[in-house]
Amino acid sequence: MQLFVNDLTVIDFSYLCPLRGMVGESWIVDVLLGGGLDDQNMVLDFAKVKRTIKHTIDEVCDHRLLVATTHSAVTLSQADERVRVDFDSRVGSMHLCCPAQAFALIDTEVIDFDSVNQFLLAALKHVLPGNVEHISLTLRNEQPQASYYHYSHGLKKHGGNCQRIAHGHRSPIKIFKDGAPAPELEASWAKRWQDIYLGTEEDRVMIASLPFAGSVSDDSHWGFDYFASQGQFQLAMPKAVTEIIPHDTTVELLAAYIAGELAKQQPGSRFKVIAYEGVGKGAIVCAFPKERAGRGGHPPWSVV
Repeated sequence: MQLFVNDLTVIDFSYLCPLRGMVGESWIVDVLLGGGLDDQNMVLDFAKVKRTIKHTIDEVCDHRLLVATTHSAVTLSQADERVRVDFDSRVGSMHLCCPAQAFALIDTEVIDFDSVNQFLLAALKHVLPGNVEHISLTLRNEQPQASYYHYSHGLKKHGGNCQRIAHGHRSPIKIFKDGAPAPELEASWAKRWQDIYLGTEEDRVMIASLPFAGSVSDDSHWGFDYFASQGQFQLAMPKAVTEIIPHDTTVELLAAYIAGELAKQQPGSRFKVIAYEGVGKGAIVCAFPKERAGRGGHPPWSVV
């Protein structure tokens, strides 16, 4: 007998790719269980599916940086519950030193649906009751959107796992200009933030203060360093695949940032930005001209 749960959870994470660099992703997880009935005449109570299986998947993979440990581009070292990762990619080298829980170290040469599936199944073997004889997972993207981008970031002020400096999302974007859809603007932002790292200005430091100083310099890389409740997070990213944001990178502020940039580029127009953070959640922000544009040193638009 089989039991299925579609859309059990969404894994929001980033991974290291030799061609694309650091890639933010959002994968939907479907689960199929097979086995005999328990004393409740169930393969597994739906509440336990969510509590046990979803919790385990989220615990080992969600809001982490997935690292293919056997790939030749990866160098790993560990000391005092901190992990250092050095990675060479076509878009430049990437360097991290973070608490171990910021990473999912996967014994594979490539991060893809299959390798992550096997990693998750190995973790789930230890938490399922004896009557469950078989489990399979389907990992998939959301149905294709007209425009979306992959971004990675960290939120040092967040009390949960969003504080991890290199986790990410695959995020659709919708933009309306003067009340009408603006697919050309959506495509422009999707291209601008394709495989991007969004770094917060106040977290930026000189490379000389980081443990990667001998490998990279301020000419080629941006450095980031902050303390959060889970520990110290340090990162060096190539400038070519990083955008410095003047504030935190919550989805609310990213939507406002996009709306403000559009308003600066096309003054006099009204914009509505729907920015997603992964699947099925996000923020809506509108920017519109002020009646008294630019007076008192204020920008000639309002963002709400």
